[in-house]
Amino acid sequence: MADVDVLVVGAGPVGLTMACELRRRGVRCRLIDRLPAPQPFAKAVGIQPRTLEIWDRMGIVREALEAAVPLRGQLLYVNGVQQARIELTLPPDVPYRFAALPQNDTERLLEGALTRWGGRVERGTELLGFAQDAGGVRARLALPTGEQEGTSAEFLVGCDGAHSVVRTTLGLGFAGGAFPEEYMLGDVEVDWDLPPGYAVRSLHRSEGRTDDLLVCIPLPGRRRYRMSMLVPPALSRRPQRPDEEGVLHGLEDGPAPGLADIQTVLDRLAPRPATATALRWSSVFRISHRLVDRYGEGRVFVAGDAAHIHPPTGAQGMNTGIQDACNLAWKLAMAVRATASEGLLSSYHAERRPVGEEVVQRTVRHAGEGVPADPDDPSTLIRREAQLLVGYRGSPIVGTDHPPRQGPAPGDRAPDCGGLRYDLAAFPSRLFDVLRGDEHTLLLYADGEDQLTSFAGVADAARARAHGQLAVRVIVAPGLRTDGLPLPVVLDGRDAFRQSYGAHGGEGFLIRPDGYLGLRPALAGDPELLAQLALTFR
Repeated sequence: MADVDVLVVGAGPVGLTMACELRRRGVRCRLIDRLPAPQPFAKAVGIQPRTLEIWDRMGIVREALEAAVPLRGQLLYVNGVQQARIELTLPPDVPYRFAALPQNDTERLLEGALTRWGGRVERGTELLGFAQDAGGVRARLALPTGEQEGTSAEFLVGCDGAHSVVRTTLGLGFAGGAFPEEYMLGDVEVDWDLPPGYAVRSLHRSEGRTDDLLVCIPLPGRRRYRMSMLVPPALSRRPQRPDEEGVLHGLEDGPAPGLADIQTVLDRLAPRPATATALRWSSVFRISHRLVDRYGEGRVFVAGDAAHIHPPTGAQGMNTGIQDACNLAWKLAMAVRATASEGLLSSYHAERRPVGEEVVQRTVRHAGEGVPADPDDPSTLIRREAQLLVGYRGSPIVGTDHPPRQGPAPGDRAPDCGGLRYDLAAFPSRLFDVLRGDEHTLLLYADGEDQLTSFAGVADAARARAHGQLAVRVIVAPGLRTDGLPLPVVLDGRDAFRQSYGAHGGEGFLIRPDGYLGLRPALAGDPELLAQLALTFR
């Protein structure tokens, strides 16, 4: 028997999410990180609405909402003249908004959750190497004491960043390149009177190209921002030495920029006269764009920056990595329980690599042309930046939409809706409240009492096929009598579920643990439901 079920390497936001998702499912998980202590840096700061939805399912969203600040939009300046005011406005069916939270605070929240689920971070512990076979993974670790230790796991997940030991040891391709520019980051306070909650992007353009820029993201605190800007020649680290894969990405060693360096850029580019104070930290960094050729091999997988790196435009990187972890964790948990179908783990690559490819291409394009240059309509652009359009249509483990119907198709994010009611509650619920905490959920919709007669049998058959790892709930239109129905019943009090999902009486909706629609059989008792469950459950 292996020492642990899953060994996770790297305790940044992605590795912490992976460990949290595994521990809350009862998986024996070991999380190691080579650094002796958490980094106190506000590196990745943008929190997308989709990430807040994931944290809702994990049970930590309240803490995040209390710690973060709203990110309301962006002010764009070119050569000192305001060119645009972009509002980050989402429709009411989306329960959360854009937010900003320093990465060190994100890690603190996730580590607190991990502790509550009985896990911990083993700091100062480094992965030296590993080997795998059909029975598991054997790894060598360097401990804080300087000693080495051998350990075994059923699976290994590399969340160890752009310079990933797991990726290089596994021999994954990591094609791409580096941007020639160097940048510096600074976490400071400024005394300008710009509206709170708005990011500031100020460019200087000459002869049709951008030759100077300042990007400021609001952070919790009074007029506090994480600022990024081009590095002046005096602070340049070039020529740089890439790692063994040729990767130049992330924070660099060496002297850090001071307040005077940041102030010089503010004097050139700030849209209002401003003085920077209260420097918390600063650094010089480089940006590359790369993507692995495959997201895993055998019993070993990569996620987050170990799989994809790209410009920070639109705050896509950390959020994409968190979704990697969310996608893989429930599949690993099923594999550990021996309830996973033969092809379930391979669906991680099939589903997440196209997402990584799209994000890398889009952020590279936006870094050069700017987000406003995107040809899509504003509503689509905002939903994409919020990561609400990420989906898995065509995945080997989701059904097909035949014929195409109103509402979400298999592979799409399962949207939220309001106005749902339990008989015993005097207040309404949202659909995300109904789904919270469960693994797979089958929602059966009824708008006629005759449809209810088959639901108990459908539920029994589906739960048996899913080894009992399936919750079943009935959502009913107003006015239906459900006396004696041996299933939980939720009233669609405002008709919001029917409208959001395009639901018809007798239809079923299979919701995956990561909040995506796996199948919507036209009839709840359709044999397609059991066939679909067979793609996930052994």
